[in-house]
Amino acid sequence: MYQVGDKVVYPHHGAGRIMQIEEKDVLGERRTYLTIQILHNDMTVMVPVENADRTGLRRVVDERVVDEVVAVLHGHPTTMPKNWSRRYKHNREKLKTGDIFEVAEVVRNLAVRHADKGLSTGEKQMFSKAKKILASELMYARDISEEEATAYLESLLDDVDPSAECMVEPDPLDDLEQVVPAS
Repeated sequence: MYQVGDKVVYPHHGAGRIMQIEEKDVLGERRTYLTIQILHNDMTVMVPVENADRTGLRRVVDERVVDEVVAVLHGHPTTMPKNWSRRYKHNREKLKTGDIFEVAEVVRNLAVRHADKGLSTGEKQMFSKAKKILASELMYARDISEEEATAYLESLLDDVDPSAECMVEPDPLDDLEQVVPAS
């Protein structure tokens, strides 16, 4: 069970602190809600306690896990779809999990691609959002300020090797011959 003051991660938005637990009547039903303040984007989220697990809400990792996250950031890029829209969807699915290692993997892969070939506009936005989500959890895990967490993450990404390009999944559509109607 969660308590006021607990540090939690809400997928899509990042880490925050439970500010309040209260009962509310919504659509004629009385439910208990967690009110979570997400610091990095100045957002307040209300999550029904009964849906907390289903939404992916979880506690912030402890500082010991940060070393494992750093290892993921410094690891080799993973296989990615060649097509940018498939790659975007692949990364979006990983971010949806809210798992810190999946988020770190997305950040690493996009950092490598950004340094090597550049990113599409959508991928640039995703990269920025993923870094904010990861930095917000690092902030609470390491008990540092938001600015320090962002600087820490950026320093880790400075060490990413752009020559360690992501392996690209072959796209079956790339192998298809283009059929042109006869004139």
